Amino acid sequence: MTAPRLQVSDLTLTVGAGAAALTLLSGLSLTLAPGASLALTGRSGSGKSSLLHCLGGLLTPQEGTVTWQPEGAAPVILSAAEEGARAAFRRQHLGFVFQFFHLVPTLTALENVAFMAELAGLGAPRERAEAMLEAVGLADRRHAFPETLSGGEQQRVAVARALVHGPAAVLADEPTGNLDAQTAETVAEVLFTQTRAAGASLVLVTHDAALAAQADRTLALGGP
Repeated sequence: MTAPRLQVSDLTLTVGAGAAALTLLSGLSLTLAPGASLALTGRSGSGKSSLLHCLGGLLTPQEGTVTWQPEGAAPVILSAAEEGARAAFRRQHLGFVFQFFHLVPTLTALENVAFMAELAGLGAPRERAEAMLEAVGLADRRHAFPETLSGGEQQRVAVARALVHGPAAVLADEPTGNLDAQTAETVAEVLFTQTRAAGASLVLVTHDAALAAQADRTLALGGP
């Protein structure tokens, strides 16, 4: 039996202190198979992005564990790792896609993608970046700076950047939330197609029911 790519056990996350304390996640458990996709849905404030940040080691839960199993590597309990180890794990094994792209404005599309490959310590970063930009349909825009790209083009660059280093999983936070409906559909197709082609698992936060329906599984947080 194949080990899960991701295993979350009894996760509890509380923010604030004293009378202002708010429990966003309580005793949450889930697993995700290699190459599978999971959509996190729910009302605003239900803890979707906070859960995604726990999965990426950007937030530390008060209780419970987040364990990743990259292919060919030992399991890593990311929730218990020191910050340096968490950062190293993210560079090597996770890709991130955000609602507002977060591209480096002074770098071209090619340089933005190649930079991620360099951070991961991979050889031939520009060649890898060119291949990924071609995969997302932006080979002809590789020398363009972010300010000259449309929102959909910027998000496709962000998808290429998230996948260029061959991550075990991509974590996407409202990846189409800043796009019009037609552009969002195009970006969603690229995101799902390319993560599947790479064999990467995908966890995405979304308010878009149509986008969530494309995932293998949906987890609704905070009730209906």
